[in-house]
Amino acid sequence: MLTMSIELGISTFGETTPLEKTGHAISHDQRIRDLVDEIVLADKVGIDGFAIGEHHRKDFAVSAPEIVLAMAASKTKQIHLSSATTNLPTIDPIRVYEQYATMDAIAPGRIEIMAGRGSFTEAFDLFGYNLEDYDDLFKEKLDMLVKINQDEILDWPGGKFTPKVDHKGIYPRPNKPLPISLATGGNINSTIRAAEMGLPIVYATIGGKIDSFKPLTQLYRAVGEKTGHKDLPIAAHAWGWLNQDKDKAIRDYFYPTKLLVDAISKERDHWNGMTYEQYLEGVKDDGGIFAGDSDTVAQKIINMIETLGLSRFYLHIPVASMPHEDILNAIRIYGTEVVPKVKKHFQEKDEKKKLFSIKWKKK
Repeated sequence: MLTMSIELGISTFGETTPLEKTGHAISHDQRIRDLVDEIVLADKVGIDGFAIGEHHRKDFAVSAPEIVLAMAASKTKQIHLSSATTNLPTIDPIRVYEQYATMDAIAPGRIEIMAGRGSFTEAFDLFGYNLEDYDDLFKEKLDMLVKINQDEILDWPGGKFTPKVDHKGIYPRPNKPLPISLATGGNINSTIRAAEMGLPIVYATIGGKIDSFKPLTQLYRAVGEKTGHKDLPIAAHAWGWLNQDKDKAIRDYFYPTKLLVDAISKERDHWNGMTYEQYLEGVKDDGGIFAGDSDTVAQKIINMIETLGLSRFYLHIPVASMPHEDILNAIRIYGTEVVPKVKKHFQEKDEKKKLFSIKWKKK
């Protein structure tokens, strides 16, 4: 049942693409420093979570999200901090657990591992992995990570991609198991795998229509029910931008969105460059781009939560580089206006359901 406990967060990749006004990209070190400031602000204005993705390419500054998250953990008080994602196929699950367990000591109960296969593939060559093993690597390492999270003393039989571990302790240990969720761009096999394992799922709803992910969320619930995992939490993240002026927000967000889409289109056969008309389709009420003022974005988030049955939503701010002061402004609007509006809607909805239930029982 949807309740006022819905989590509303921000996700980012620490982008370093050329800015529209200058034509120059911000340096990686400056973007990382700015990113920590943005997380601190998000914490102050009441945003529930902040998630940072892992990439190994020039246009994104963050290759080690756990380092940035650790810096933010020491400077924040309540915000939930997560990767988005940790690319398991090209990293050691034991090391992943140790890093995030260490962060949990700094921010107890606020650290999550959002595990994924990775939407970009540059890390395979970089770390000496075969791209043909893309899915098998993820499955084996995800199983190992979940096992490490469950058991202090690890007995692992080993596999094609992971070594045998014979009764060894993995430390440090948090007071309780770390939250682990599975992130996917909409892969059916990942949806089924998450449901069968009882893991929360996070969908990257990039482009298209909001309701296009409904068959996947329905499949996730159905498989979960069948395998004994009821009421599994579902999350989504979507590209978005905020400004006090709705039209300005829509205008300003086109350049970075097109910049990223066009760049990815050169790398992927099934992507095409973006036109302004296509962009405006995404900005419409049923589209997957959440750009506008607080009322517009809040209503779209409400619609998405209700359509897909989400328990949390992450707004991806920004999709490609935008001025730091504009990002801070968008975060303030999100935390002080959008988050309260969305939570108020579901709080009132929940109260009406409870009132109806009481009246029905009296009858």
